[in-house]
Amino acid sequence: MKTIDPTTISQQELHGYLLSAVAPRPICFASTIDKNGNVNLSPFSYFNLFSVNPPIMVFSPSRRGRDNTTKHTLDNVLEIKETVINIVNYDMVEQMSLSSTEYEHGVNEFEKAGFTQVSSDTVKPPRVGEAPVAFECTVEQVISLGDEGGAGNLVLAKVVKIHVNETFLDTEGKLDTPKLDLVARMGGNWYCRANGDALFEIPKPIRKKGIGVDMLPKKVQNSKVLTGNNLGRLGNLEVLPTQESMDRVAELPEVKELLESTVDEVSIHKLAQRWLGENRTEEALALLHL
Repeated sequence: MKTIDPTTISQQELHGYLLSAVAPRPICFASTIDKNGNVNLSPFSYFNLFSVNPPIMVFSPSRRGRDNTTKHTLDNVLEIKETVINIVNYDMVEQMSLSSTEYEHGVNEFEKAGFTQVSSDTVKPPRVGEAPVAFECTVEQVISLGDEGGAGNLVLAKVVKIHVNETFLDTEGKLDTPKLDLVARMGGNWYCRANGDALFEIPKPIRKKGIGVDMLPKKVQNSKVLTGNNLGRLGNLEVLPTQESMDRVAELPEVKELLESTVDEVSIHKLAQRWLGENRTEEALALLHL
């Protein structure tokens, strides 16, 4: 294990470690406006949702590391305390990247990147017409984290209006994650795409209490086959298998065949692992208790 004291390496090296390890990061595509009406559009990956009541999003335009100057977005939200946070999906990621070019003050990145500028309902900055979702926000507070190059500035943005492209809704009127096809920032030039095999579901232990990995048989906990994810899925079940469920599993043809041959713990664990992949979690737990 390599251990690093952040005070002993260059800011560039620290930047590389932080941004590559703390990822993927959602992208805040922020449109702002200055007191003279000049529009700016720029992406930030220091961004997330921090509250629902009130609805607060936070993003951070950092001071430039090379010369300690501030970005137009920060200057703008200090003048006009409003912003639109546009969400970025795969269909617009290249244009979004182009807009991050450090154009001179007064250059409209909507035009440079080829985005449609749509008037907002309640705030002065326009929104991106191509965005699947856009949040009109008032800037509640800007918190400076330092005055040296690389220091962040937390922009606390309160959502006052939401625009959703209905193309990205499911039959129940909810946002459809696969349809959204969102992208996120990684380290260096890397991005990731939230679609296809990159998406997976895990049952949330919100309203129930899982038995825990410590309640599994020791041979299961110490399995050479089952992964930590496999154990976590098993430990998320609420109860241990009953004798009835174990008897039922033992009568399944593939289990009977396995048990009638030389009992091989590895083969049993591999079968349980396959069942976990098929979402047959209760049966897998019962099998591992035979």
